Amino acid sequence: MSPIRSSIVAFALAAPAAGPALAQDPFPKGVTIQVAGTAGGGIDLYARFLGRHLGRHLPGNPSVNVQDMPGAGGIRAANYMAEAAPKDGSVLATFPGGPLIEPLVGARNPGYDMSQFQWIGAMSRDVTLCIAWKASAFQTLDDTKKQEFIVAGTGAGSETDSYPLALNAALGMKTRIITGYLGTKETFMAIESGEVHGRCGMSLSSLRASKPDWLRDNKINILLQIGAEKNPTIPNVPFAFDLITKPEDRQMFELMMIGTVLGRPFAAPPGTPAARVEMLRKAFDATMKDPAFLAEAEQTQSDIAPTSGVDAQAIMARTYATPKAVTERVRALISGAGK
Repeated sequence: MSPIRSSIVAFALAAPAAGPALAQDPFPKGVTIQVAGTAGGGIDLYARFLGRHLGRHLPGNPSVNVQDMPGAGGIRAANYMAEAAPKDGSVLATFPGGPLIEPLVGARNPGYDMSQFQWIGAMSRDVTLCIAWKASAFQTLDDTKKQEFIVAGTGAGSETDSYPLALNAALGMKTRIITGYLGTKETFMAIESGEVHGRCGMSLSSLRASKPDWLRDNKINILLQIGAEKNPTIPNVPFAFDLITKPEDRQMFELMMIGTVLGRPFAAPPGTPAARVEMLRKAFDATMKDPAFLAEAEQTQSDIAPTSGVDAQAIMARTYATPKAVTERVRALISGAGK
């Protein structure tokens, strides 16, 4: 064998095989998390929190970048994930509660089906709040039944727009929505400036993450909490299911509060290969147990009560099997036709 031929053979034997090397680095360009909201909001802050730790648990330790994609209360990001995002696991998204059920209750089909997304996991279980600025006339829930309570909304399909309408129907509140604010940050500014009295459809974890001074300095009144169970850290705040008596109203809220059951959820696009989904789910579960992650959660007082991707997938499947009579009632309320 010639010296040149011998050198080629030796190099080939010494070099690692291409297949296994690529298998160890499935995300050569990193992973991107699309946030269906604006910078400074709760979902943005939780996405950045996850992004600081997730890469350590993925093969190749890829970088994890976070990008905000606000618009239409989160529906813009959902459409992007369904129609345009790469289906290789390199792009995830996180959503508020509204877009999760918009295909079921929206006036028009938004072009996606959340039950077809590949769910990676959710970071918390939460309660949604109605809050009012402390200096306003609204000190208790009863005040919202006596006079018009003006709240900020981020657009049709968002919790900020749907919850007030449902609460008006179930509890007799007199809420009026000023909608069209780009995101959470803008609704906060509207509340602080006095443009509106407050907001309904505001998760407790988001409030703690993005406006801790509102709680610490007693700048707001928390009028109501809505969720699968009462949050023990705010025991004196009325709980919606203690007040809602009609079975049809309870069914309506059970559908609408999917965003509290799956708080801070993360999903890959429909059609993402099963092997990539499993890889991402394992990394998510490992991150939720990571000592460095948990230490940061404690330091920042971030609520962590995770749901696995497998369980999140099952919850979303059950949600999309909700009886049509329930979804039609919610749709009628949101469109303004309900009573």
